[in-house]
Amino acid sequence: MKSNPHRQLGHFLLASDVPKGRQEIYGFGRHAAMADELYTERLEGTLDDNSDVSLSRGLGRSYGDSSLPTAAHPKVLNTTFADRILDFNPATGLLRAEAGLSLVRINQRFLRDGFFPPVTPGTQYVTLGGMVAADVHGKGHHVAGTFGEHVTRLKMRLASGDVLWISPNEKSELFWATVGGMGLTGHILEVEFRMQKIPSPWIMMETERISNIDAFQVALGEAATKSPYTMGWIDCASSGSKMGRGVLMSGRWAKPDEARAHKPGKLARPTFPFELPSWAVNRLTVSAFNELYFRMHPKGVHRSVVHPEKFFYPLDAVREWNRLYGKRGFTQYQCVLPRSAGAGSARRFLETLTGLPNGASFLCVIKDCGKQGHGMLSFPMEGISIACDIPVRSNTQELVDTLNQQVIAEGGRIYLAKDSFTRAEDFRQMEPRLAEFERLRAQWDPEHKLSSAQSERLFSSQ
Repeated sequence: MKSNPHRQLGHFLLASDVPKGRQEIYGFGRHAAMADELYTERLEGTLDDNSDVSLSRGLGRSYGDSSLPTAAHPKVLNTTFADRILDFNPATGLLRAEAGLSLVRINQRFLRDGFFPPVTPGTQYVTLGGMVAADVHGKGHHVAGTFGEHVTRLKMRLASGDVLWISPNEKSELFWATVGGMGLTGHILEVEFRMQKIPSPWIMMETERISNIDAFQVALGEAATKSPYTMGWIDCASSGSKMGRGVLMSGRWAKPDEARAHKPGKLARPTFPFELPSWAVNRLTVSAFNELYFRMHPKGVHRSVVHPEKFFYPLDAVREWNRLYGKRGFTQYQCVLPRSAGAGSARRFLETLTGLPNGASFLCVIKDCGKQGHGMLSFPMEGISIACDIPVRSNTQELVDTLNQQVIAEGGRIYLAKDSFTRAEDFRQMEPRLAEFERLRAQWDPEHKLSSAQSERLFSSQ
């Protein structure tokens, strides 16, 4: 599959329109950095001519500063034009593609033929390279693990300029440092992984209202034994006996006799029309939204056959929805609380969150996580993941510091793909694997040519 060399998702660029020189680029949380962003179809060749490129960047959907460069090393390689499918074997599901290929294009190409990625995050506007770098997980982590567990090979360009293939069996330490390594071990050029065969392109979804966070932890565990995909929306603005009430959603691929006769069509995706004032997201509006959303889902268990994009990517329904947080943007605080922390861990986290000024979230998602993967800095561990969107305010650093202390006390950790505010000393307390990652990073990139704004903030050994 050959791509238009100047096409990006949602619009076309002429060669003369491709940005040149220093420009401001953003993470999805609207955090900005100045960068010299290089657009190319030839990742490897461009890197040969630009040895000072510090970071590869896809569609920029990491919420924080992990895909933003440092001020000292502003040159970034944009991979989105390098998006060819290089090989696919329908008998085995094995797919090899360039790192800039987006998940939305994979779904457009393969869903109709009965194939779907083994793991998908909550948006399809991500690239394969980004999925490896963040070792993304999804609603099926308790069954399928992270994306990296399904990757068979990676083609990499190292800081030294060497290009090589790595796998779980070939330079395995470097492979597992790259899976979840946030782009700090090398530039990912190609990704090979195995797609899953599905019985139909429709999802059989089940929804159920849950009364509070303690009941939610129990219900998630029970749903995980029956459904390959589970998640929940929780109301983190309510308190007392209603704290953490919400809607549990579970699903599986519909069987052929359950599926609709036609293939899923293209969904309308309106764009959020303007930037709201920063004060628009406050405890009052959040509480009103949460109450409305909870009431929209009737009591009892309800089953329906739904479009896969509505199930896997509900936030993609509105483009540029991050505008609702205004110019200052937002951060998503996502943590995982281990099973060993006990049944009350999620309640303790919500009590800490809601007790803080501006500790209210329009969107709070809870998921059941399975066993820890092999990625050296991979986020999930067996337990409960909670993700809250929080508008950036003057006290956001203090809010994150307080939540981090709670997570550290519970034995949990935060997700690097979402983080903007965690301090290096707190991350080091959460992450006992960090020393081993830093050892591998120093082995393959002793001068730290590969870096990001996040790595400069979090890793002390720069």
